[in-house]
Amino acid sequence: MTASPLPVDPFDLVIFGGTGDLAVRKLLPALYHRYADGQIPETSRIIGIAREGLDDDGYRASTRKALQENGGDKSKIDAFLKLVHYRSLDARKDDGWDDFAALIGGQPDHVRVFYLSTSPELFVDICNRLGTYGLNKGKARVVLEKPIGRDLKSANQINDAVGRVFDESQTYRIDHYLGKETVQNLLALRFGNILFEPLWNAEHIDHVQITVAETLGVGQRAGYYDHAGALRDMVQNHLLQLLCMVAMEPPSSLSPDAVRDEKLKVLRSLKHIDESNASQLTVRGQYRAGAAEGQSVPGYLDELKDHKSNTETFVAVKAEIANWRWAGVPFYLRTGKRLPERVSEIVVVFKPVPHSIFDPSAGVLAQNRLVLRLQPDENIKLWVTIKHPGPGGLRLRHVSLDMSFAEAFGVQQPDAYERLILDVVRGNPTLFMRRDEVEAAWHWADPILAAWADSGESPRPYTSGTWGPSAAVALIERDGRTWNEDSE
Repeated sequence: MTASPLPVDPFDLVIFGGTGDLAVRKLLPALYHRYADGQIPETSRIIGIAREGLDDDGYRASTRKALQENGGDKSKIDAFLKLVHYRSLDARKDDGWDDFAALIGGQPDHVRVFYLSTSPELFVDICNRLGTYGLNKGKARVVLEKPIGRDLKSANQINDAVGRVFDESQTYRIDHYLGKETVQNLLALRFGNILFEPLWNAEHIDHVQITVAETLGVGQRAGYYDHAGALRDMVQNHLLQLLCMVAMEPPSSLSPDAVRDEKLKVLRSLKHIDESNASQLTVRGQYRAGAAEGQSVPGYLDELKDHKSNTETFVAVKAEIANWRWAGVPFYLRTGKRLPERVSEIVVVFKPVPHSIFDPSAGVLAQNRLVLRLQPDENIKLWVTIKHPGPGGLRLRHVSLDMSFAEAFGVQQPDAYERLILDVVRGNPTLFMRRDEVEAAWHWADPILAAWADSGESPRPYTSGTWGPSAAVALIERDGRTWNEDSE
């Protein structure tokens, strides 16, 4: 039997950007699911903040629609909506802040979580207002959505300004990929089993691939995306965090700083990529018109309505970690929009056996692979070589030992935001980025961005529905390796 989830203490969770896409698609459904499972006390409050002139009833109606579209139970939705409130505020104007401060101050014993689901340009204004009204005191916490800045300089400016209102122990920089079940299972797999850790090094591992692929284009995010690009939007945060989880040394415990200390060491050990080697170690692309999920789709420039943009929608990087454990092991990172399938996965490819005792007629002796699928259909597969059953001589076959979480445990895995939001309420920052992690990630990413800008080269075009520019294939194949594209 599955243990019942433990409830958290009563809290007030304020979502700035409460009518935005993230709040509607992810945050409110995540809170509803935790409420339906009995983890959120009835005295808690969820307060949406935005500039739209709604009242409580109007916000509850739009929330109800979003939850019903997610398959929520009507009676539980009715009960959950009693916790939901709304206030119309502008982060840069005084109107309404007195009323909001009075509302929050009405329950001073509650944990207060301020979730900034807004443009990073508003982080400082919102935090300053919260400080002015004394809402940063007591058990107050602030959650910052990525990206934290556009580069190291702007990230430091944001962190400095937020830090003048909320200290580091109150600040939670969220990366929802770290809340995914498979990512956390990587910790259990490595450090809860003697099987893998002795092999988890350059002596036994040939290379690692990390792919985050999307079938969608930029859509409604075109304005934001054109000022960010794939490296800022995905690589500097999501993919580097996944790399850290694969590559870090065993922490002394699962205490927040023990884990984050080890991740920081990985980030600081990444080999430098700059104008001297960026053309050999990185590929950037931009999608053109093509087909996605059986339908014709426009190119990036058509969606943007700007035929001069050099923003990349695809990035592939060959990264290396300069330490004893990983010396000489490449980490191939790849992310892009309008790719053939939506998939996020980590592939650990082990070295081939040093000597084959099998006759060539037995078949190909493939390398062992450990594949951790983050989305969709979270699972772990270990690919091994076995004998094909039956008479007629020894024939080798490459098969997977497969564990699907849904099938193994008979439950739907919770969304990453469900776990991470309640971790904030509990005051557990283990799965959140510390300031020095953000700085180390930008320290690695900034020279790549500068090299691309200085080169004057446009991103390589690729047709929507393909796996990116041909140069991304060449990036890995010139090392005698291939991208993992098994959809099984």
